[in-house]
Formats: sequence, C-alpha cells, structure tokens
Amino acid sequence: MHSHSLEPWTHGHVFLGDRHDRHARRTWAVVTLTAATMVAEILGGTWFGSMALVADGWHMSTHAAALGIAALAYHFARRHADDPRFSFGTGKFGDLAAFASAIILGLIALLIGAESLDRLLHPVAIGFGPAIPIAVLGLAVNVASVWLLHDDHDAGDGGHAHGGHSHGGHSHGGHGGHDTNFRAAYIHVLADALTSVLAIAALLGGRYLGLAWLDPAIGLVGTAVILTWSWSLLRTAGLVLLDARPSAAATREIRERLETGGDRISDLHLWQVGPGHRAAVIALVSDDPQPPAHYKARLAGVRGLSHVTVEVQPCPRHAAVA
Repeated sequence: MHSHSLEPWTHGHVFLGDRHDRHARRTWAVVTLTAATMVAEILGGTWFGSMALVADGWHMSTHAAALGIAALAYHFARRHADDPRFSFGTGKFGDLAAFASAIILGLIALLIGAESLDRLLHPVAIGFGPAIPIAVLGLAVNVASVWLLHDDHDAGDGGHAHGGHSHGGHSHGGHGGHDTNFRAAYIHVLADALTSVLAIAALLGGRYLGLAWLDPAIGLVGTAVILTWSWSLLRTAGLVLLDARPSAAATREIRERLETGGDRISDLHLWQVGPGHRAAVIALVSDDPQPPAHYKARLAGVRGLSHVTVEVQPCPRHAAVA
C-alpha cells in the first residue's frame, strides 16, 4: 500500500481567466451605468412617443441584464472556484451566463420588433425635439461602456501561454487566452453604440426631413442587430457548454507533437474548461511505452492547454513479436 503523501501529485482545478477580478469590477460598473440610462431612455421615449428611443432603451436593458448575469457569474465562479463538486472548476460559468442571456436577448428583440412593426403600420405622434437629447445621452453611456470594457490584453485568439508542469497523471499549463464572456460583452456594447447612432439618425430625419417612418424602421434594424448578436452568442456559448473541440488546428498540433516514431493516438478529447484553459484526455498506443510525463513534456508550451490526462498502452502486435 502506498504510504507516502500524495500532495506532490495533487492540484487544484481553478480555471479562471487571468483578469477575472478586474473584468468583474468593470462589468459591475457598466451594469450600474447602463441601468440608470436605460430607465431614462424608456421613460423618455414613452413620454415623447419615440419608438426608436424606447427600442434603444430596451436594447440597453438587455445589455444591462446580460452584463448583470455575467457579473453574477464572475462572482459565483470566484466564490466556488475551489468547490470539489465542480470536477473541472467553475471556469465555464461565464459561458453558462452568456447562453442564458442570449435567450433573454432574443425574446426581447422579438418584442421590440413586434412593437416597431405595429408603429410602422399605425403611426403615432413623436416628440422629436425632446427625444434627441436623451438618445445622445444613451450614446454617451454606450461610448463610456466601450471604454470601460476595452482591454488590450484580451485582444487576439489565445494570448500568451506558459509551459506546463506534470503531476502524476495530469499536467497543468499556463493561463493565457482571452475571457470570452468579457469579450462578448465588449462586442455587445459596440452594437449598443451602433443602435444609439441609428436612433439619433432616425430622430433627426423625422424632425428635419419629416421622415417619421424612420423611427419605427430603426426599431426593426435594432431588432435585427440584437437577434444577430443573440444567435452568435448562443452558438458560441453552446459549443463550449457541449464540450465541442475548440479548433481543428489545436487538435492537429497535439497529434503532430505526440504521433512520432511508433506512437499513435487512439483517442483524443479536447475541450474548453475556462477562459484561456483547455483540458485534454489522450489515449496512446506505443511500440515503446514511456511514462505519462514523457508525453506531457512533448505538449509543453501548447497554448491554453492547462489540464492533460494521458493513458499509454503497448502495441499488442509489437509486444507479441518481442
């Protein structure tokens, strides 16, 4: 019976992004800022009869709701990072939050589209003059949100990764890579800013050119923007939640590093476990089997590879000949 301590071979499974806490703080700041502006736009648009302004307000509400869910996910992921109930940590809570918010965004987009279509078919009087300053305020808030959520270190597809180290049957690599949840929020506020610009254009066109139909038409454009973003987020987060392989290139790189000499991969599972973190379970068949650490050393430096389990089996035919 093994009587020595297993501590050198044990390790945690905290797969949070490098800037997890920083992103959480900035996300909460944007939630507070947009929630206040959302109320002003919805009330102002309703009072002055501007569907474009109401649509932008509801769009901002979806933005606030989505970021609120993301902020709570950051909090929950940090709080339960060491909870043993989560086999691979809590790094995917951001993707779960993104999936839920994408569904909410899609439903609200459909409601905005229905109301805009009704206003297009049954026009109502719009107070263009008072509504324009509120729309400009919404744009200013969106620009401020873009600034708060902008992070140069999250640009790119993988960032910097460090070499891994081995513990018994597993290997842990560096962090690296961007926070998908945070980057999605950043792209979303850019879409919000675009919607605000469209709302202002519709109000100006209605006031100075007499094109009142532009207001509900822009509401429909906003609907299309939200639905497009919602579907994109739903698909991206869904693939992560279903443990889809991150990319063919990542799988190919692992095969190129391990399939040398008489070694062949018989089974390979690669999936994302958190922002910038991937896990792999690999089964190898070898003419000359080596300890798992030998194969993990070949994978040192693979970007984003943070958790590796290797199983090695001798080639039956080679063993029979020997």
